[in-house]
Amino acid sequence: MRRFNKEVIEQCNFDSFRQLMDDDFVNRTAPPDSNDANGMWNTFFNILKPAFPDLTVEIYDQVAEEDKVTTRKAIMGTHTGILMGIEPTGRQIKIDVIDIVRLKNGKYLEHWGINTLPTILSELRKTK
Repeated sequence: MRRFNKEVIEQCNFDSFRQLMDDDFVNRTAPPDSNDANGMWNTFFNILKPAFPDLTVEIYDQVAEEDKVTTRKAIMGTHTGILMGIEPTGRQIKIDVIDIVRLKNGKYLEHWGINTLPTILSELRKTK
Protein backbone atom coordinates (compact mmCIF):
# COMPACT_ATOMS: atom_id res chain seq x y z
CA MET A 1 0.00 0.00 0.00
CA ARG A 2 2.76 2.45 0.90
CA ARG A 3 4.64 1.50 -2.26
CA PHE A 4 1.53 2.23 -4.35
CA ASN A 5 1.16 5.68 -2.81
CA LYS A 6 4.84 6.56 -3.25
CA GLU A 7 5.73 4.94 -6.57
CA VAL A 8 2.41 5.07 -8.41
CA ILE A 9 0.61 8.18 -7.16
CA GLU A 10 3.64 10.41 -6.43
CA GLN A 11 6.06 9.19 -9.08
CA CYS A 12 3.64 7.86 -11.75
CA ASN A 13 5.84 4.79 -12.15
CA PHE A 14 4.01 2.60 -14.67
CA ASP A 15 6.17 -0.49 -14.01
CA SER A 16 5.31 -0.34 -10.31
CA PHE A 17 1.65 0.18 -11.18
CA ARG A 18 1.55 -2.96 -13.33
CA GLN A 19 3.38 -4.97 -10.67
CA LEU A 20 0.87 -3.93 -8.00
CA MET A 21 -2.38 -4.41 -9.96
CA ASP A 22 -4.21 -7.72 -10.25
CA ASP A 23 -5.41 -8.60 -13.75
CA ASP A 24 -8.99 -8.66 -12.45
CA PHE A 25 -8.81 -5.29 -10.64
CA VAL A 26 -12.10 -3.36 -10.27
CA ASN A 27 -12.49 0.18 -8.92
CA ARG A 28 -15.93 -0.03 -7.29
CA THR A 29 -16.33 3.76 -7.03
CA ALA A 30 -15.42 4.61 -10.62
CA PRO A 31 -17.88 4.76 -13.53
CA PRO A 32 -18.34 1.36 -15.22
CA ASP A 33 -16.55 2.50 -18.39
CA SER A 34 -13.36 3.39 -16.46
CA ASN A 35 -13.36 1.08 -13.43
CA ASP A 36 -10.44 -1.12 -14.44
CA ALA A 37 -6.70 -0.67 -13.93
CA ASN A 38 -6.41 1.45 -17.08
CA GLY A 39 -9.01 3.88 -15.72
CA MET A 40 -7.13 4.20 -12.44
CA TRP A 41 -3.81 4.77 -14.25
CA ASN A 42 -5.47 7.41 -16.42
CA THR A 43 -6.55 9.32 -13.30
CA PHE A 44 -3.01 9.48 -11.94
CA PHE A 45 -1.02 9.86 -15.17
CA ASN A 46 -3.30 12.00 -17.36
CA ILE A 47 -5.33 14.01 -14.85
CA LEU A 48 -3.60 14.48 -11.48
CA LYS A 49 0.13 14.41 -12.28
CA PRO A 50 -0.01 16.92 -15.19
CA ALA A 51 -2.04 19.33 -13.03
CA PHE A 52 0.12 18.84 -9.92
CA PRO A 53 3.67 17.85 -10.99
CA ASP A 54 4.94 18.16 -7.40
CA LEU A 55 2.20 15.86 -6.08
CA THR A 56 2.88 14.12 -2.76
CA VAL A 57 0.91 11.73 -0.58
CA GLU A 58 0.79 11.88 3.21
CA ILE A 59 -0.64 8.82 4.93
CA TYR A 60 -2.32 9.60 8.25
CA ASP A 61 -3.81 6.22 9.18
CA GLN A 62 -3.73 2.72 7.78
CA VAL A 63 -5.65 -0.26 9.13
CA ALA A 64 -5.52 -3.81 7.76
CA GLU A 65 -7.96 -6.62 8.45
CA GLU A 66 -8.01 -9.90 6.57
CA ASP A 67 -7.52 -9.00 2.88
CA LYS A 68 -8.53 -5.30 3.12
CA VAL A 69 -6.49 -2.20 3.92
CA THR A 70 -8.10 1.15 4.74
CA THR A 71 -6.00 4.27 4.31
CA ARG A 72 -6.77 7.85 5.34
CA LYS A 73 -4.44 10.17 3.46
CA ALA A 74 -4.00 13.47 1.67
CA ILE A 75 -2.80 14.07 -1.87
CA MET A 76 -1.13 17.48 -2.06
CA GLY A 77 0.44 19.59 -4.77
CA THR A 78 0.67 22.92 -6.55
CA HIS A 79 -1.85 23.56 -9.31
CA THR A 80 0.57 24.41 -12.14
CA GLY A 81 -1.09 22.46 -14.98
CA ILE A 82 -4.59 22.20 -16.43
CA LEU A 83 -6.96 20.17 -14.25
CA MET A 84 -10.17 19.01 -15.92
CA GLY A 85 -10.37 22.20 -17.97
CA ILE A 86 -9.28 24.51 -15.13
CA GLU A 87 -6.27 26.64 -16.01
CA PRO A 88 -3.38 26.65 -13.51
CA THR A 89 -3.95 28.82 -10.46
CA GLY A 90 -0.63 28.30 -8.67
CA ARG A 91 -2.59 27.34 -5.55
CA GLN A 92 -1.56 24.62 -3.13
CA ILE A 93 -4.24 21.93 -2.94
CA LYS A 94 -4.97 19.11 -0.54
CA ILE A 95 -7.32 16.31 -1.55
CA ASP A 96 -8.43 14.32 1.48
CA VAL A 97 -8.90 10.64 0.68
CA ILE A 98 -10.16 7.49 2.36
CA ASP A 99 -9.45 4.32 0.40
CA ILE A 100 -10.33 0.70 1.03
CA VAL A 101 -8.36 -1.78 -1.05
CA ARG A 102 -8.87 -5.53 -1.18
CA LEU A 103 -5.65 -7.37 -1.92
CA LYS A 104 -5.03 -10.72 -3.57
CA ASN A 105 -1.50 -12.11 -3.45
CA GLY A 106 -0.19 -8.64 -2.56
CA LYS A 107 -1.90 -6.95 -5.52
CA TYR A 108 -4.81 -4.53 -5.75
CA LEU A 109 -7.96 -6.52 -6.59
CA GLU A 110 -10.74 -4.10 -5.57
CA HIS A 111 -10.90 -0.45 -4.56
CA TRP A 112 -13.52 1.74 -2.87
CA GLY A 113 -12.82 5.36 -2.09
CA ILE A 114 -14.10 8.78 -1.18
CA ASN A 115 -12.25 12.05 -1.64
CA THR A 116 -12.65 15.80 -1.63
CA LEU A 117 -11.66 16.36 -5.28
CA PRO A 118 -15.13 17.75 -6.17
CA THR A 119 -14.71 20.42 -3.48
CA ILE A 120 -11.20 21.25 -4.74
CA LEU A 121 -12.49 21.60 -8.32
CA SER A 122 -15.21 23.97 -7.14
CA GLU A 123 -12.71 26.10 -5.22
CA LEU A 124 -10.27 26.23 -8.15
CA ARG A 125 -13.03 27.31 -10.54
CA LYS A 126 -13.80 30.25 -8.22
CA THR A 127 -10.20 31.49 -8.44
CA LYS A 128 -10.08 31.66 -12.25
